[in-house]
Amino acid sequence: MLCRPVRCVPLTETHCRLLLTWSREHELWTPQQWSCVMFSDESRFSLRSASRWTLIWRAPRTHYHQDNTIERNRYGGAGWLVWGGIILGSRTDLHVQSVTMTGHIYRDVILEQHVRLFRGAMGAEFLFMNDNARPHRANIIDKCLQSEDISPYELASILT
Repeated sequence: MLCRPVRCVPLTETHCRLLLTWSREHELWTPQQWSCVMFSDESRFSLRSASRWTLIWRAPRTHYHQDNTIERNRYGGAGWLVWGGIILGSRTDLHVQSVTMTGHIYRDVILEQHVRLFRGAMGAEFLFMNDNARPHRANIIDKCLQSEDISPYELASILT
């Protein structure tokens, strides 16, 4: 069958082992414990045309085999960034922007206007889960999270 290869960020065997260990440590969490965890992520949607697609032949149900994937870490050209957060039984509003996410934008818009509100409603048990994107690692983000008494739990802490 003729298809486009899957785009993915590569994980090493060590990453996979650490993520599996983390998952097993949390598999018995109760819904009450998970109800205090907010998962956050953003995706960028490119406005480029799809004329540069690569097509491959692959067997059915081999979608994620290594030979059928292309590593992708960067986007190019104009596009939109969409951010959202989910928490058991609720979600944030989507935030859409046409500019690159920076530490300042992440702090002023995402943390101040979205995450802080959930932290206030959830109390001290609130746990904020995000990935290790560059804007999430800025010093101003650490200071902001500390000042709001928000506990971040980044993918980086699992993988380091």
